[in-house]
This record gives sequence, C-alpha cells and structure tokens, in this order.
Amino acid sequence: MNIEPIYQVGKASLTPELTQGLDEALESRELIKVTVLKNCLDDPNEIARTVAERTRSEVIQVIGKKFVLYRESKTKKKIELPK
Repeated sequence: MNIEPIYQVGKASLTPELTQGLDEALESRELIKVTVLKNCLDDPNEIARTVAERTRSEVIQVIGKKFVLYRESKTKKKIELPK
C-alpha cells in the first residue's frame, strides 16, 4: 500500500494548528504519512514521537524525513488489524 504525505512539518516545527490538523486527519484516515521539510531543524524521530504523544497515535515507521502514524478511528474505522 502506497500512501502520499498529507502534511508537512516546516521551520515552525510543531504548532498547535498542525497538531490539530494531524489529529483530525488521523480520525478520518487512521493511517497518515507526514514529511519533515529540510528547513525544519528538529529530528524527524523526535517530531514523530511528539506528534504520536499529542495525538494519542502510534509511530509505525520513520524513514529519513518521513514518518507514518496510525490511530484507530472512533467513528470511521477503515483498517482491520489481524488478531
């Protein structure tokens, strides 16, 4: 499965507005990919962990300057995980 990044973290790093947008995207999509731009000086691993903590999601993968997050939707469950 190939998913495109839907958010970008820029030089302002993690703003409350970005965190809220990521939270809403996780509720509607469950699985999202985020790109950390070159002008952001923060470590992508640390950004991914911080976003996961703030949005109550799980970091699935961090590769280079991209990371993937997952959180089961409360209302629009799309992904069925194996038991």
